[in-house]
Amino acid sequence: MTVDSLLTRAHALDSADPLVEHRKRFIGHNDPGLPAYLDGNSLGRPLQSTLERYNSFITTQWGGRLIRGWDDGWLQLPLTLGDRIGEVALGAAKGQCIVADSTTVLLYKLARAAVAARPGRTEIVVDRDNFPTDRYIMEGIADECGLRLRWVQPSPDGGMTSEDVRDVVGPDTAFVVLSHVAYRSGYLSDMESITACVHDAGALVLWDLSHSVGSVPVHLDDCGVDYAVGCSYKYLNGGPGAPAWAYVAERHQAELNQPIQGWLGSADPFGMVQGYEPALGIRRMLSGTPPIMGMLAIEDMVDLIGTVGMDEVRKKSVALTEFALESVEVLLAPHDVRVASPTDAARRGSHITIDHPSFKEVTAQLWEKGIIPDYRNPDGIRLGMSPLSTSFGETLHGVMAIEAILAAG
Repeated sequence: MTVDSLLTRAHALDSADPLVEHRKRFIGHNDPGLPAYLDGNSLGRPLQSTLERYNSFITTQWGGRLIRGWDDGWLQLPLTLGDRIGEVALGAAKGQCIVADSTTVLLYKLARAAVAARPGRTEIVVDRDNFPTDRYIMEGIADECGLRLRWVQPSPDGGMTSEDVRDVVGPDTAFVVLSHVAYRSGYLSDMESITACVHDAGALVLWDLSHSVGSVPVHLDDCGVDYAVGCSYKYLNGGPGAPAWAYVAERHQAELNQPIQGWLGSADPFGMVQGYEPALGIRRMLSGTPPIMGMLAIEDMVDLIGTVGMDEVRKKSVALTEFALESVEVLLAPHDVRVASPTDAARRGSHITIDHPSFKEVTAQLWEKGIIPDYRNPDGIRLGMSPLSTSFGETLHGVMAIEAILAAG
């Protein structure tokens, strides 16, 4: 296949794409100074409707209603938006999801809750290729609670399998923490079979869905998941530092013991009583005042995903990554670029990683040209295709730019 045939194919795929019209909803989708944005798996583009929502919120709600806004719905927004994310993207019934703190803080809360729920068990299982925050939080909790970390080393180009998990869990395992889609390789784990393996050992599972939510269909209730967490600024397009969300299965909520006992997670926040009593249900995951403005953009993207449907989002995601792999094979393999992601679409999220010793320098040159992937150590470029805002032509443009830099030496 030649460059011309790839260009023809990209044009045909974009013309036939049933979701292509949704690209117009995103700010900057036709910016000539940014010909290829391939980092939606780190920070999603804003929607035009988000700009309008913020303007309206500042003038009519914050500026108009002022403190009365808390009674008008702000206090309930962590719950109502959590339910909406659960319905649209997580396969979770109402009352199990909440929007609150950062991913890091929610990971800490849920991990400490898992420790408390399995007294007498002494091990936390975590893989060495998990995202640094996940690993660092578990290291801190192990030190705090006098527990051992059981490290697992998955394949660098893959991720954790049910066989990997079955080999390490046992009567000492309190919980296992895993990323559903590996942040570097894009490996998509089998949530249902791994969760079953963990439960067979009497342990709990905590899934990090930061690279899954909004790009890969998830079925938390059907898979019997205990806890889950994820950010909202990747495929939920909530913006830099947008609050994360947490899931706690209903069966665990009555005994949920989260360690940051703030006033809004108490049974009677405005009673100002002496002594902490947790709220009923998922609201006990709250601690401090909810970041209302940080939730506004998430609402717009969740509404769009709800309109399109996660199955259609996934179809576009698979088509984009398949085309990216095809383009890499034709254009970059001759330059000794290696694919460091699964080639089986069923085991791959919405990004691929390609490796080459010069990619740190190549990434800097790409950014100067307005072509934005990201770099991950030791020598990988991640091509992150956000299904509702990325085109096939844009994807090919990025791969062609990498080839041009490599060809120029």
